[in-house]
Amino acid sequence: MADVPVPPSSLRTEGILLRDIHVNLLECKVCFEKYNPRQKERRPQNLSCGHVLCLECVRALSHPVLKKLECPFCRQLCDVDSTSHCQALTDLQDLLLSHSPRSPVPHRVRGGSGWVGGLGSGALRLRSAFGGWGSLINPTGVAVFGASGTMVVVHDGDRRVVVFGPQGRRLHGFGRRGRGHGEVCHPVDVAVTPSGYVVVTDAGDGAVKVFTTRGSYVLAVRDSFQMPWGVDVDSCGHILVTDIQAGTLSQVVVDFARGVTLMNRAVITDLQRPKAVACCRVTGNIALVETLGLTTTQPPNGPRPTRLTIFNKDFNVLSQIDSFTLSLGASVWPCMSAVTFDRDGDVIVIDSQRGLIWSLGKLQNGPVLTPLVSEDLVRPVGLVATAQNTLIVLDSGDHAVKMYSVQSDAILVQK
Repeated sequence: MADVPVPPSSLRTEGILLRDIHVNLLECKVCFEKYNPRQKERRPQNLSCGHVLCLECVRALSHPVLKKLECPFCRQLCDVDSTSHCQALTDLQDLLLSHSPRSPVPHRVRGGSGWVGGLGSGALRLRSAFGGWGSLINPTGVAVFGASGTMVVVHDGDRRVVVFGPQGRRLHGFGRRGRGHGEVCHPVDVAVTPSGYVVVTDAGDGAVKVFTTRGSYVLAVRDSFQMPWGVDVDSCGHILVTDIQAGTLSQVVVDFARGVTLMNRAVITDLQRPKAVACCRVTGNIALVETLGLTTTQPPNGPRPTRLTIFNKDFNVLSQIDSFTLSLGASVWPCMSAVTFDRDGDVIVIDSQRGLIWSLGKLQNGPVLTPLVSEDLVRPVGLVATAQNTLIVLDSGDHAVKMYSVQSDAILVQK
């Protein structure tokens, strides 16, 4: 009997179904990481209410003494000791893996062979974009949930915090406008902890506010903050916050399970209007952008000079560069407003005056000014580099999120 050809529409339907299974069943809906029975902290665990979380999130959300946690989905109180491994999801993963076609491993080519390292080697191409007025309104900050690619954006909409899937599909929003419990007045920046908590700087309320992935309010940290601005989280889950009015960089340590602040201290003081801060996941180094005052030789309506300082994890200065010094070697005056590290530890900044993205390389070896994105941007305000070598740029002028990758990532060679 002759083989019956499978219609292309059936193949597409099957592909959509498999994708939905992976997204809706095989990843933790708190941290958005894939379940992995071979990694203990990523094993799927049944709660007594019937919902499933990874073991790491169960531990992160549970009370250390009472050994109980509130389910982030149905709010039922569950006993940690009653959780059990979800064998059904593990079996489903194994079944899908055994039936998936095995194809040769693709190798990205750059200069002949080998994987592309970071993002700082040259021009990036626009891969995709989403948002637009209405979906996002004057967005100001963006962050990513670990390796899942799920993104969180803060903006001026009714729901101040919005979570998007890796392809830009809106998942949910939270944080209504206001100063009350669980509300956000004027969000400026956002970060995500290793365990999936969302941290928002609320300049309008003078507070740093913490939520679960699903938007449940955890706590607000107000001590000592005047106008909190930039925020990021290091690999230990410690929160770093700049205060543009107080001129400080603070380190905040939170017990997320109990919703209490363990420590809030200013680790660096006497800064000049500090705004952006970023932590390097590779080295633990910290990048900080300050906005300096105008000198007598600069026009009053011209761009304000900026300064970028790199600290080690103990907050000791490793290197420092400002707009004037950068302009000496490149004949441009970069007005740095946001900063991130790529997966190789190279420093990437936004030039808000020109709407450009620059790589500065590793500043300890001297800055190497390389343009990465020179078009498609209107008013970039935030950026984050992912472990998958994607640069996510928040463009407030277009009210959109734009995703860029290296040119050679499009080249695949089968071996």
